[in-house]
Amino acid sequence: LNYFAARETAQALKTLAQAARGVAASTTDPVAAHAMLDSARDVMEGSAMLIQEAKQALAVPGDADSQQRLAQVAKAVSHSLNNCVNCLPGQKDVDVALKSIGESSKKLLVDSLPPSSKSFQEAQSELNRAAADLNQSAGEVVHATRGQSGELAAASGKFSDDFDEFLDAGIEMAGQAQTKEDQIQVIGNLKSISMASSKLLLAAKSLSVDPGAPNAKNLLAAAARAVTESINQLITLCTQQAPGQKECDNALRELETVKGMLDNPNEPVSDLSYFDCIEGVMENSKVLGESMAGISQNAKTGDLLVFGECVGVASKALCGLTEAAAQAAYLVGISDPNSQAGQQGLVDPIQFARANQAIQMACQNLVDPASSPSQVLSAATIVAKHTSALCNACRIASSKTANPVAKRHFVQSAKEVANSTANLVKTIKALDGDFSEENRNKCRIATAPLIEAVENLTAFASNPEFVSIPAQISTEGSRAQEPILVSAKTMLESSSLLIKTARSLAINPKDPPTWSVLAGHSHTVSDSIKSLITSIRDKAPGQRECDFSIDGINRCIRDIEQASLAAVSQSLATRDDISVEALQEQLTSVVQEIGHLIDPIATAARGEAAQLGHKVTQLASYFEPLVLAAVGLASKTLNHQQQMTVLDQSKTLAESALQILYAAKEGGGNPKASHTHDAITEAAQLMKEAVDDIMVTLNEAASEVGMVGGMVDLIAEAMTKLDEGTPPDPKGTFVDYQTTVVKYSKAIAVTAQEMMTKSVTNPEELGGLASQMTNDYGHLALQGRMAAATAEPEEIGFQIRTRVQELGHGCIFLVQKAGALQICPTDSYTKKELIECARAVTEKVSLVLSALQAGNKGTQACITAASAVSGIIADLDTTIMFATAGTLNAENNESFADHRENILKTAKALVEDTKLLVSGAASSQDKLAQAAQSSANTITQLAEVVKLGAASLGSDDPETQVVLINAIKDVAKALSDLISATKGAASKPADDPSMYQLKGAAKVMVTNVTSLLKTVKAVEDEATRGTRALEATIEYIKQELTVFQSSEVPEKTSSPEESIRMTKGITMATAKAVAAGNSCRQEDVIATANLSRKAVADMLTACKQASYHPDVSEEVRERALRFGTECTLGYLELLEHVLLILQKATPELKHQLASFSKRVAAAVTELIQSAEAMKGTEWVDPEDPTVIAETELLGAAASIEAAAKKLEQLKPRAKPKQADETLDFEEQILEAAKSIAAATSALVKSASAAQRELVAQGKVGAIPANAADDGQWSQGLISAARMVAAATSNLCEAANASVQGHASEEKLISSAKQVAASTAQLLVACKVKADHDSEAMRRLQAAGNAVKRASDNLVRAAQKAAFGKAEDDDVVVKTKFVGGIAQIIAAQEEMLKKERELEEARKKLAQIRQQQYKFLPTELREDEG
Repeated sequence: LNYFAARETAQALKTLAQAARGVAASTTDPVAAHAMLDSARDVMEGSAMLIQEAKQALAVPGDADSQQRLAQVAKAVSHSLNNCVNCLPGQKDVDVALKSIGESSKKLLVDSLPPSSKSFQEAQSELNRAAADLNQSAGEVVHATRGQSGELAAASGKFSDDFDEFLDAGIEMAGQAQTKEDQIQVIGNLKSISMASSKLLLAAKSLSVDPGAPNAKNLLAAAARAVTESINQLITLCTQQAPGQKECDNALRELETVKGMLDNPNEPVSDLSYFDCIEGVMENSKVLGESMAGISQNAKTGDLLVFGECVGVASKALCGLTEAAAQAAYLVGISDPNSQAGQQGLVDPIQFARANQAIQMACQNLVDPASSPSQVLSAATIVAKHTSALCNACRIASSKTANPVAKRHFVQSAKEVANSTANLVKTIKALDGDFSEENRNKCRIATAPLIEAVENLTAFASNPEFVSIPAQISTEGSRAQEPILVSAKTMLESSSLLIKTARSLAINPKDPPTWSVLAGHSHTVSDSIKSLITSIRDKAPGQRECDFSIDGINRCIRDIEQASLAAVSQSLATRDDISVEALQEQLTSVVQEIGHLIDPIATAARGEAAQLGHKVTQLASYFEPLVLAAVGLASKTLNHQQQMTVLDQSKTLAESALQILYAAKEGGGNPKASHTHDAITEAAQLMKEAVDDIMVTLNEAASEVGMVGGMVDLIAEAMTKLDEGTPPDPKGTFVDYQTTVVKYSKAIAVTAQEMMTKSVTNPEELGGLASQMTNDYGHLALQGRMAAATAEPEEIGFQIRTRVQELGHGCIFLVQKAGALQICPTDSYTKKELIECARAVTEKVSLVLSALQAGNKGTQACITAASAVSGIIADLDTTIMFATAGTLNAENNESFADHRENILKTAKALVEDTKLLVSGAASSQDKLAQAAQSSANTITQLAEVVKLGAASLGSDDPETQVVLINAIKDVAKALSDLISATKGAASKPADDPSMYQLKGAAKVMVTNVTSLLKTVKAVEDEATRGTRALEATIEYIKQELTVFQSSEVPEKTSSPEESIRMTKGITMATAKAVAAGNSCRQEDVIATANLSRKAVADMLTACKQASYHPDVSEEVRERALRFGTECTLGYLELLEHVLLILQKATPELKHQLASFSKRVAAAVTELIQSAEAMKGTEWVDPEDPTVIAETELLGAAASIEAAAKKLEQLKPRAKPKQADETLDFEEQILEAAKSIAAATSALVKSASAAQRELVAQGKVGAIPANAADDGQWSQGLISAARMVAAATSNLCEAANASVQGHASEEKLISSAKQVAASTAQLLVACKVKADHDSEAMRRLQAAGNAVKRASDNLVRAAQKAAFGKAEDDDVVVKTKFVGGIAQIIAAQEEMLKKERELEEARKKLAQIRQQQYKFLPTELREDEG
């Protein structure tokens, strides 16, 4: 920023140097030329010093001395610039004139005036002459500002001389006053003229320096009028002429002054609207007509007092007419579509310059030794008045500006001015009490800071950033103004002549030729006013534009009608230069823009005439592209009905636009034309309906083209909200928002990857993925806005917002391509584009993440590490599932001892990482990032070595494997909590609550790592490993209880039934714990430890989720949470008692087990009652067989899906290249097993739906009257669902084993057949009471068929491989006879043996089935047999 400022300063200085040389070369006065060059050189030298000081200040940012020096040098440069401007030709002369007026005005500050030496008539005549000269000089000053600099110098010099003469004449006249009061009144008027004259010269000086300055011409004209008015007041007070004469002179002076308003009206003269101007002209013209008649009448009758009054009224009416005409001309000019209206600035630099001048002059009077007490008080009043005005202007400016630097500067400057004024006022009070030299000196010292503060403020206020922007009136606008201006000028000229004529008639009313001249002037005035009114009415803003727009839209309607005729005759030419999608987008965007203009046009038509022309021109400009797009879209639409709909609706929209234009033209922007407002509102409503109709048609077309339009709008809307005003007050820290943004960013990246895959395999699924991406981006934008608002420094926030915006654009392109690919799934070019867009989205996600990381590198690393750890926990859960199933085997023949050292070493490394992580919260972000990354890597290694160690224990001891994996899972969970706590505590003070949370998390981490080390050491010791497992479980339950008791609300809620169902696990675990306590066998203890973990964790989770259901009252929630805690504490006591028994078994201790178990049972009962209270009257008994059936079905589905996910991860083992058929078979196994798992999952869900349908129909009671009623059916359904799940699980194991080379194809075939059989059983169980024509049964049958097909495919693949293998086995036939016979006998013997084994196996299978499925129909048993 400083670099750019320095570079711009250098460029500006270069321009200044060239301009200074040009001014010096063009002036004829060598002194002035030298002064210009010297002042420019001072500016250059000061600027060089300023840049040097700025460089030094940047090197030492906080150094007070360098900042002070910089401020002093900046003030010196500002002073040099003022001197440089004052050296311009004309400027110095104006300053001299101002000084001369100031000096002359001191004559008015004397206590007593000298007596007049002239007669009253001489003094009066002198005053009239001086007044005429001063008024003329004021006009010349105004005119000179538009000419050369020399003209202004001459005009200001002449004005100064004339003012001096006028002041002398005025003082002479004051001397003629009979009383002291009259004299004071004359002196007061002279002071007003002095002040008005100074303001006039200041305004002229300002305009000559910057002719384009906003509002400068108006200010100059106003200053000239103020001079005229103050002169008129003095003349009225002092002169004693024939009645009516001075009124005529005053009127002529006023008309001369207002004439300047009509020269070039490119600035607003007042706040009047166009129709207010028309009303003003009408009212004033009426008043003028009456007063002109009065002038003529009273001149004839000689009633000169009334004559004078009529002249005054006519003068005021003419000034009002001129003002209204100038304002109307301005509004006509800016209403032209090619013109641009001006903008109001933050401050008025002229006001500041005027106050500066007045304060400086007042301060000079204060310190002037010749000043009298009254002069001192007068100067003090001027200072107070102007400093008050400046402070008020600063306050208003600071409240208006959005620039924080400017806001602060205005406030600070106002404080400096106010403080220095207060100090000055104190010294003035002291001086007023005692006019000593010492007090006057103090006063002089006190003026210096005030003058400096005001000069600095004036310099700052003249910054181009704060000034108004003048209107830019086009050539067409200027031409439209001419008739109004010509009429107004004619009116003023003829009125002036009329008043001059009337003045002479007032003295000599018997002069007939003069009466004839008066009548002529009166006629001219009347005609010019009529012409003015006609011109203003004809040039009303927006009327011409409305006519042009109406013509344009009529042409468009004709084009649509021709296209409709061509479409009817099927001869509409097709546009080949553009795609349908592009035409739809064009038409949609044009219609939306037209829709956005309806309200602004209606508003302009009702009361904003100046805006009407712009808005209707803008509206008309959209109809040509509308017609092109609509006709093009119709030409590419094959359906004739759709063709006609698009064309008809486009025509309707154009016709409704015509209607609103006619209504707007009638209203014309006149707020008082209320009779037109209803028509405007109705036309606007009809046009909105037309826009809505065509948008519905286009959206329907867009939905057929991939239904992505709405998604794109949602993403675009989310993007706009990113930059929408000030974000709401953040409810969290940057870290909280950072975490959420990372989550949604990664979700978008995953979806983009999936879209790449599905674009090739299943394009029809892209719609769902695009919808998911849209939702995720909506959340991301919301959270990203808050992250940007809370990020420090602000640059990081801007970067985050920008990157999230860019990601939004990427998501829009990807969603659009997904829609396009859904229409034409075989389009390889679109696929390629989609893949490129998906890659771009992934890249943009990484940019968002890097922007977040720049904000907080350490916390970002914590988020990444937490994500990695959660993945490890999920993987450990899967490993526990396989270990429980007894399928976790070692890859090689290795023992646990081979892994123990590695586990211990890695665990110790993790402890070190934990220490670094905790200390990293209080250190730099870099160190925190390193610690988080290191801990994530170490836990990954530790999880891998522990899994290898668990596998080496062998699948014969699954419980011990689970104990070991649970131990590492506890460590991983503790690390996840620790990382989260570290992230929350990062950069916080030591006494922050998050620091205490961090210490607690670190303690849990250390405890869990210690527990892991103990478990590793005890795992091979059969005497202690059960005890160790129980200790670990007790610690785990305590940690889970802490989480349960925290005030954190769970992310989701569950039903009370779920809570009750989970209490069964506690009951089973209690029974097992009592049994283990009695037996003291390590195997039982291990099993109890593993079961207890799951039972208690599930119970606590279900209890908390059910308690926080929205329908649960506060009282019931507290009760449920209390008994959940009570149950857990009771169970913990039971486990600790079992641990005590293991250490020292006695009959008394074993006898106490019953009492501990009773406490748990009592708490469980209370917990169940709490859950029943949650449900209220809609209670469903979890023991109900129907409910159990549905639950088992859903459980089976979940089990199957889990197995299918595991299958997804399987790959055939690496082995030497064999026959392609074998490799193909292994791939077939996996694919077939996956499809069976998916199909059985769908089947079980369909069965659940069918069962719910039966309950809804009343064929199965929601609460059976007795258990035997529907119980048998429910039990059959439960059993069948379990069998499907078990068979699928067996199939997955067989597939796994077969791929690994451990099982035969026969086992795989058997497993697949078992799936088919259990599926058939489930179908029969569902069909018992079902309606065969119901939708649920049809889905169920379809799902069953899918399972059967998938099973058949697997059986065929396996049989083909088995037969292929059999064919490939070469049989070596012995050639010798005896050997050959022996070989045949042996083969037959083996065949008979296998047949007998097969028969026995069939009988065994039949017996098993008869025992298990007694309720199955006979037909099914026969089929299976």
